[in-house]
Amino acid sequence: MKGLDAKSFFALIKETYTQWSEHKASRLAAAFAYYTVFSMAPMLIVFTAIAGLVFKGNVQDYIIMQMRAQIGPQATDLVATMLSKSGSKDASIVATIIGILTSLLGAAGLFGQLQDALNTIWEVAPKPNQGIMAMIRQRFLSFAMVLGTGLLLAISMLLSIAIEALTKSMSGALPLPPGSLRALNEIITFGVMVLMFAMIFRVLPDVKIGWKDVWVGAIITSFLFTVGKFALGLYLAHVATSSPYGAASSLVLILLWVYYAAQILFFGAQFTQVYGTKYGTRIEPSPHAVAITEDGRARQGMPSLEGLMAATHATEVQLKGKPGEQVPVAVPSGVSPHTQGRVASKQQPGKVDTEYLASVIFGTVAGLFIASRRMKNKE
Repeated sequence: MKGLDAKSFFALIKETYTQWSEHKASRLAAAFAYYTVFSMAPMLIVFTAIAGLVFKGNVQDYIIMQMRAQIGPQATDLVATMLSKSGSKDASIVATIIGILTSLLGAAGLFGQLQDALNTIWEVAPKPNQGIMAMIRQRFLSFAMVLGTGLLLAISMLLSIAIEALTKSMSGALPLPPGSLRALNEIITFGVMVLMFAMIFRVLPDVKIGWKDVWVGAIITSFLFTVGKFALGLYLAHVATSSPYGAASSLVLILLWVYYAAQILFFGAQFTQVYGTKYGTRIEPSPHAVAITEDGRARQGMPSLEGLMAATHATEVQLKGKPGEQVPVAVPSGVSPHTQGRVASKQQPGKVDTEYLASVIFGTVAGLFIASRRMKNKE
């Protein structure tokens, strides 16, 4: 963070929090957690399949072990049930193909929801009436993110297993300090996390942003995520022991974990946006997107551009201003200079969210399929 002293950094954090709140990050996280209900099983199936290609072992047991460390044993029981139900060996070829396509579509839908949330943070939106090619491009991008994220997690898992095996085989043989290999494992996990967040911030939002502008935000997000998962673990352990939800408590715990983890992710994304705007290259909408208009901001419950400009101006004074110095008013984040005087393009308030509709349909079909198989097994 060249040229960024402690005072400027804390002012940057303050502005990040202000804009994070203005963009209704808690609402975005709630929507993301709700969407996870429909996409959790497909995501687990896809990631298990990808990990199985990289690591020839019992992938499901390792995934369950890692998730137990993150979200606790009670919530992990639900994940274990999903994975065990997905491994049916008596399914026909047609059913297998349909299951794979449904899983890919469901997993891609989760990344589509994440892209929509990041677009809100970057204050851009896809251009209306782009046609079928734009939809194909978005689906391809979501599929690529699913495969890329799955591959990163599989590599991380493979490295962790290799380090654990090395620890057992060379225990006492090498003059290494206690816990050094475990620390190496944590460093590798942190590095994979940084790569994953950098890829998400660079690829998913409909903005033109350079790689050098996302690394700082990815590192900050990974640090917050690493610290936050311990706090979440303590909190969820308390909730699990005093849960009033009965049989549904496992699902509630997963939703709570995703909800708070998503808020950390969106805070890191907001920091990346603020940092990139002030200290990196100018961030502008991609050729397939436009900056959010005043109409769009009002619909999403965000403050007007004038209010945001005033808040940004106050932060600029903290960052660079001196008594009696003239400080220029900063351009609102996500709005390029050539779009300041634009005419607000009308959005379509009645437009159906096809991704949400598709996720509901696929979630319903998957639920009916699982229910029918359960009834068959009982018989």
